[in-house]
Amino acid sequence: MSAWLPVAPCTPATCVDPSRAAVAAPRAVLRLAAVAALVLAAVAVVLTPVRRWVPSPVVACWSRWVVRAAGVRVRVTGAAAPAGGLLLVANHVSWLDIPLLAAVRPARMLAKSEIRGWPVAGALAARGGVLFIERDRLRALPDTVAALALALRAGTAVAAFPEGSTWCGRAGGAYRRAVFQAALDAGVPVQPVRLRYRAGERGVSTAPAFVGADTLFASMWRVASARGLTAEVEVCPVVPPGRHHDRRSLAEAAQRMAPPADPHGHLGKAPSKSMCVL
Repeated sequence: MSAWLPVAPCTPATCVDPSRAAVAAPRAVLRLAAVAALVLAAVAVVLTPVRRWVPSPVVACWSRWVVRAAGVRVRVTGAAAPAGGLLLVANHVSWLDIPLLAAVRPARMLAKSEIRGWPVAGALAARGGVLFIERDRLRALPDTVAALALALRAGTAVAAFPEGSTWCGRAGGAYRRAVFQAALDAGVPVQPVRLRYRAGERGVSTAPAFVGADTLFASMWRVASARGLTAEVEVCPVVPPGRHHDRRSLAEAAQRMAPPADPHGHLGKAPSKSMCVL
C-alpha cells in the first residue's frame, strides 16, 4: 500500500454518535425498501441494451428522491455551472454524498479502483460512466489525470472527493491535488461544494458517516432509522480557469471556500430563505 493513500482517523466507535431519536423499525425498513426500489430502477436503465441518454434533470430528480427516500431532508444553496466541462469537488462524509452531488449537477464520478472488482456493482459503475483511480499505485496517477482531463475537455462534469477518504463530518482531511491538475490541464472551472449533515437544531450529526470499518448496511440503517436528519449542500462560487497556476494553490483555494464543519459541530449561520428545501 502506498504512503500516498489517505486514511481518515474516524471510526464508528469514536466518531459516530448513538441516535437519540430513532424512528420505529418498520418505518426504517420502509425507507430502505424505497431506496432499494429507486436503485433497482436505475439499474434497469443502466442494463437496458438500447439505453438512451437520460436527461440531466431526470438524473438530478432521481438523486434527490434517493436521499428523501432515506428520510433525509435536503437544503441547497447556490447552483452549479449548468453546462460545459466542470470539476465538482466536495468533502466526503457519507454514501449520501454521491446522490447529493448528482442532484447539484449530474457528473461522472471518480471512484477507487477496488469498486470495479465488486460483483455486479463494479460492472454497473463502469457502465454508468464512473472513472476509476488506483489510489495505491502512484505510477498509474498520470494516466488517471489524463483520463479526467480528457473527460473535462469534452464538456463533461466530473465529481470527486479530494480528501480521498470519508470523515465523520466534524473535521476533514487536506485535499489531494491530482484531480486539480486535471482541471488545470483541461482549462475548466472548479466548483467546490460543502456537504454537512445535522439533526434538528443540535448541530452536526455524525449518523450519516460511513467511516473506518463501518459496513454500508450499518450506515444505511443509521440513516434510515434517524429522526430529523437534514443534508445541507452549499454550492460555492466557481473558481475560473487561469486564476491559479498550480494544483497546490488551486486545491487550497477550493478547500478554503468549502471547509468542513468545525470540531465542535457548529454549522455557522442559519439557512437562508433562498434555500431549496426538499
